[in-house]
Amino acid sequence: MLRKARIDDVKTIHRLINSSAGKGEMLPRSLMDIYNSLRDFFVYYDEDESSVAGICAMNIIWENLAEIRSLYVDENHRGKGIGKELVEACISEAITLGLFKIFTLTYKRDLFARLAFKEVDRATLPEKIWSDCLRCSKYPDYCDEVAMITEL
Repeated sequence: MLRKARIDDVKTIHRLINSSAGKGEMLPRSLMDIYNSLRDFFVYYDEDESSVAGICAMNIIWENLAEIRSLYVDENHRGKGIGKELVEACISEAITLGLFKIFTLTYKRDLFARLAFKEVDRATLPEKIWSDCLRCSKYPDYCDEVAMITEL
């Protein structure tokens, strides 16, 4: 079941993000950061297992730009379309808010390409997006994420 994240999801979101970050798949986030951005998150809740199987967030960057971030699907639930559903929910929310230009920095190139995102040179994105990157050990010389954008 896809739904907006709730307060009781925060510690699970924190654990999933930081577990993924430990594998080099995304940047770690503090518990405080997740509480502050909780409204950005959607979760996919597996009712059969009574657990969160996936997460994704839509972050407003500026008046005309949003970012899809923190996409994670539990390894046991991959290949079932959960990532696609989470990203589509974030895109839908961006559209509802009047944001029609959405980007991501990702390792999931194929998923985002299927959702009409096009690969772009990271340097074409506004400097504002790099604030999170400054905390990454791969920045700037070893960044291997792909910048992708869609304009709806």
